[in-house]
Amino acid sequence: MFKEILGLPAHVLVVHAVVVLVPLLALLSAAYVALPRFRPRLDWAVAILAVAAPVTAFVAVESGEELNDAFLARGMQGPIVDQILEHSRYGDLLFWYVLPLAVASLLLLVVTSGHPRVPRLPSWLTPVLSVVVVALGVVSLVYTYLTGHSGAEAVWGNTL
Repeated sequence: MFKEILGLPAHVLVVHAVVVLVPLLALLSAAYVALPRFRPRLDWAVAILAVAAPVTAFVAVESGEELNDAFLARGMQGPIVDQILEHSRYGDLLFWYVLPLAVASLLLLVVTSGHPRVPRLPSWLTPVLSVVVVALGVVSLVYTYLTGHSGAEAVWGNTL
């Protein structure tokens, strides 16, 4: 399922979505925290990104595993295998940071919505969620960079 899209390896196509959507989620979630007066303009974008970013990260991890299996089945060996393994580890960690970032962002949206169906919650919850969102956003940005850089290094490192 995650192997190919229109005859091309799905991984090389999906990673572009991850590189765009994860940083957007991190940055817009941080803007939602830092700029309360713009929350009504940011809430839908944050909600959409909180769903899309972890989904694309998951698909990137799964399609990367398919691509790695194809490489190993063709007998790939040597230092490139270690580079791919490092890239894979970063990608796995990225997913496990983006997922809680998405959940925390959605919770923050609910807590700050002012909707009558949201029960009265402790006053400390919004600041705690805000810190969690910003911290996970920073970590997600770092792991997006590390994952992308290690993948690009594996593919293009010896080309130029």
